[in-house]
Amino acid sequence: MLEYLDLIMFAALMGAILLGFPVSFAISGVAIAFAYLGWATGVMNIGLLGALGQRVFGVITNDVLIAIPLFVIMGVVLERSKIAEDLLETMGRLFGQLRGGLGISVILVGALLAASTGIVGATVIAMGLIALPTMLRTGYDPRLASGLVCTAGTLGQIIPPSTLLIILSDVMSSAYQQAQYEQGKFTVETISVGQIFAGALVPGLTLVAIYILYVLARGMIRPGDMPPAPTPEGRPDLATVAGAVAPPVMLIIAVLGAILGGIATPTEAAAVGAIGAVLMAGARQGVSKRLILIGVAALLVLAVAAGVAPVRLQRSDAGLGSYVMAAIYALLVLVGMAAVLASLRRLHTRDMLAGTVTTTMTVTAMIFATILMASVFSLVFVGLGGDARVQGILEAMPGGATGALIFAMALIFVLGFFLDFVEITVIVLPLVAPVLILMGHDPVWLAILIAINLQTSFLTPPFGFSLFYLRGAAPPEITTGQIYAGVAPFILLQIAGIGVIWAVPALATWLPGLVF
Repeated sequence: MLEYLDLIMFAALMGAILLGFPVSFAISGVAIAFAYLGWATGVMNIGLLGALGQRVFGVITNDVLIAIPLFVIMGVVLERSKIAEDLLETMGRLFGQLRGGLGISVILVGALLAASTGIVGATVIAMGLIALPTMLRTGYDPRLASGLVCTAGTLGQIIPPSTLLIILSDVMSSAYQQAQYEQGKFTVETISVGQIFAGALVPGLTLVAIYILYVLARGMIRPGDMPPAPTPEGRPDLATVAGAVAPPVMLIIAVLGAILGGIATPTEAAAVGAIGAVLMAGARQGVSKRLILIGVAALLVLAVAAGVAPVRLQRSDAGLGSYVMAAIYALLVLVGMAAVLASLRRLHTRDMLAGTVTTTMTVTAMIFATILMASVFSLVFVGLGGDARVQGILEAMPGGATGALIFAMALIFVLGFFLDFVEITVIVLPLVAPVLILMGHDPVWLAILIAINLQTSFLTPPFGFSLFYLRGAAPPEITTGQIYAGVAPFILLQIAGIGVIWAVPALATWLPGLVF
């Protein structure tokens, strides 16, 4: 029995989570209980817990993870400012007269919101409140409509920027370094968030294409499931489409362009995205568009000028020109801050700011609590010999490296029925990823395969988060059974997407190789 203490520990964690205990408390409680059980039975050296403080310090000082609250606040501001409503209404009018047009518009809006917010819950709830009733009134099959909303909402986890990709990049970078150390390399390479973002972009768009092809094919085979939608207002003109699509697209270009172009780190780009979202929301809520445009222009000029001609007044050779440039830069800051403060004031008067900050703090606290407690769990699991057991299982798989990867992907898929993506990422991946990399799998390609697999966990019952979000937002005539039945074909499409990326690794590795 004692030799299987590591496996019993993992089973106990699953049981505690399924019983409904708060996840972070369940993880830490199980870890501490089994640490002392292992110490009492002589299986584990309790001195290993001395490394816990260093692990916690490493998490809270990790520059990469600072981007998480900034991306969260960007997504929450955009969701509360009703930009999603404009997008859905405009896209519905644009594609509604096609058979399956409303379904295509939901997928495209999901992709745009994914790239500008990265928050699954906000996207699913917004589309569940706006698009789902429209599809039902048009005559869409309730199961298909529910599946479309759930699936389009989960694109926020694979299309960058997303919290999943940020956490995954940190875990995979550590696993890659560990694998290199075990190979005897002491000048190690790392994996950046930018590489993971670049690697996920094409696969994310590939999934969008797969979903659209499915909608078109189903529309031809079963036309009664998705009839054309009447559009009394008529198709929108080019200016209306541009007005709805341009704001999120500009924000996507600002954030992803800064990261992929090497202009800013992910944390800096996330800060740009948060400020951009506040300005867009301010304009949407009635702040003078002239003030917003002048503020944006001032901040853009400041960003470019400070990069081209930085001013350092502390230098002894700073002359009159430096002071003049510093005054100009200060003026640009004041102009930009005036636009930002006006937007924040308007969001506050509309009772949006307090809710935005509260939601951001709640989501950030949940993610960081899980990451911190997972450090405790993984430390105890390693102390009980769990890492050696996992390595032995993977190496014993028939088929070598391919067989080990199939087993790991199947394990992650099954765990997705019961665990959240954060828990799987910070508990399971540090155990399996180093071994898979040692077996010869490309770390960026491996990260993208795992990301799509983790995205599927939002759709798999009984604990898929998208299912819960839609259940709360859906009309009462939509049953839980219909939601479960609706996502089933899309789960198969997710698996097909994994197969495509597996068969064509260049989809995940071409852009990172080109940019980085």
